[in-house]
Amino acid sequence: MKTCKMIAEEWGISVRSVNDLCRRGKVPGAVKEGSAWKIPEDARKPADGRISSGKYVKKHPSESRKALPIGISDYVRALEEYYYVDKTLLIKEFLDCKPLVSLFTRPRRFGKTLNMDMLRVFFELSAEDTSRFFKDKAIWACGEDYRRHQGKYPVIFLTFKDVKFDSWQASLEKIRSLLQTEFGRHAELLSSDKLAAYEKAYFEKILSGTASEVDLTSSLAMLSQMLAEHYGRAPIIIIDEYDTPIQEGYTKAFYEEITGFMRNFFSGAFKDNKYLSYGFLTGIFRIAQESLFSGLNNLTVNSVMDADYDCFFGFTYQEVKSMLRYYGMMDKEEELKEWYDGYLFGNTEIYNPWSVINYIAKGGVPLTYWVNTGKNEVLSSVLSSATDETQENLYTLLQGKTVVSRINQNVVFRSLAEDPGNLYGLLLVAGYLKTTGKESLGDGAYLCEVSIPNKEIAAVYKNEILSHLMRVGVITQTTANMIAESLYANDFTRLQKAISDFMDKSISFYDAGSEGFYHGLLLGLTSLLDNQYRIRSNRESGDSRYDICLIPKAEKYPGILMELKWKRNLDADALSILAKDALRQIDDNRYGTELQALGIKRILKLGVAFSGKNVCIETEKREEDS
Repeated sequence: MKTCKMIAEEWGISVRSVNDLCRRGKVPGAVKEGSAWKIPEDARKPADGRISSGKYVKKHPSESRKALPIGISDYVRALEEYYYVDKTLLIKEFLDCKPLVSLFTRPRRFGKTLNMDMLRVFFELSAEDTSRFFKDKAIWACGEDYRRHQGKYPVIFLTFKDVKFDSWQASLEKIRSLLQTEFGRHAELLSSDKLAAYEKAYFEKILSGTASEVDLTSSLAMLSQMLAEHYGRAPIIIIDEYDTPIQEGYTKAFYEEITGFMRNFFSGAFKDNKYLSYGFLTGIFRIAQESLFSGLNNLTVNSVMDADYDCFFGFTYQEVKSMLRYYGMMDKEEELKEWYDGYLFGNTEIYNPWSVINYIAKGGVPLTYWVNTGKNEVLSSVLSSATDETQENLYTLLQGKTVVSRINQNVVFRSLAEDPGNLYGLLLVAGYLKTTGKESLGDGAYLCEVSIPNKEIAAVYKNEILSHLMRVGVITQTTANMIAESLYANDFTRLQKAISDFMDKSISFYDAGSEGFYHGLLLGLTSLLDNQYRIRSNRESGDSRYDICLIPKAEKYPGILMELKWKRNLDADALSILAKDALRQIDDNRYGTELQALGIKRILKLGVAFSGKNVCIETEKREEDS
């Protein structure tokens, strides 16, 4: 017998259509087992005019195909009602290795919660036969060695993804509520004849919401013990997004309280707990050096750098291609790749699943879908503590180039500003960078080439950099709008005024006369203009190397050349002369050659001179000869 999915692929129609044909009695021999249809091997496609003639065409693909699981983290619901990408071989890989406690670190919205719920449904004891949710999935074809684990374990499941509060007290109350709900899921323990009176009394305290903070730290250890005693089999503990409340604690000033609680909470669950079959945790970061997992020598960490489990979080190329084919959008393959591909987990190229799903659901409109699902506090934190070198490297990244850095995956929030390796490691595991090359240093760290993964993340950098420049007063919203509007309206005079305003404010903010100013200027311009321009610096054109060249991406924009000069202790007249020298150098050295070769005739030239906190700009607009 075959499944509806198998028949759908053979007949070239949707699974929903096959289900409908079976329901209407159009497929002889089809029988329903539970909620799924089983179809004879030799079944033939019915002579249904709507399907076989090719004349009946739906107005929109969504009318004949499964909906996309936007924001769905419930495995059973995703499976039955939505397009589901089969990740069940994660179970096989786990059972082949059998680590006692596994930590999976991946960026937000990369399928961690859905995968953990899949593990819960697969392993958990249940009154109903949950094997039906896996019989047409890849794990079931792997054999009895894997199938015999299905539905055999009590499971404790907690997700901390919504523990996002401004205070420790509010966070603790939310954790108390989550534990109350999970204990309630195991209310059968209250009537168990295998538990002692003190255990049931403890259970009642959690259930009634009267347990103290100390009681709560022991809750996972106590519940696992009670489940093991009642069922005669140690449970599986799954903690999803374990680090969310810890990140909140760091940014909202209750870091000591949350890490102190979590240290005891996890220790009881995973350290020397004889009532544990397996443990799973997910998060964005591995927060190791704050002793969260102190003494937990049975923890196996699976990060974006590791080859194990590399294809199970996010979508692979083949999975994305199958999805595009199913929704009739193969013509969008290249655009989707440019915007949402580019991650490298272990040895596998990965697409951002959240953005891919939203892109297809919107009919192929490229937007920053993933970025808008949460705060970009990681990048904002990096910018707030950025050194001159960090600013230079961010500019390099925005140009699509790579930066070499030592990457330490063990996040230590307290020392983010002390070591650049912490900054880049943080950006890497959070999904803002990818590795293009890596070499192990033997101490758990790597020497890596990193770059921005795709267009969506480049847009994040641009927006966050602009926001940062506004926060610190380098540029105002008025100036940013003036640059954007003058470019759109092709207003040279207004553009010159806007750039002059930007330069003047940059000089007053940055450490005048240092390399930090130069890179700050470049970074600011990139953040404002990279939608309209490709930025080049220190490139040969004509007879020498220009400082900055902005190459327009559309014909309606002018090319922009900037030459910068700096000297100490100049008065206003001398500064003006230096700016004119810089402007003259653009012509003398024929810096416009590169722009002319690209067919760009309208060029704005800026000679910029600065001394201390003072700046002078000489400008010239010219229609270059062809």
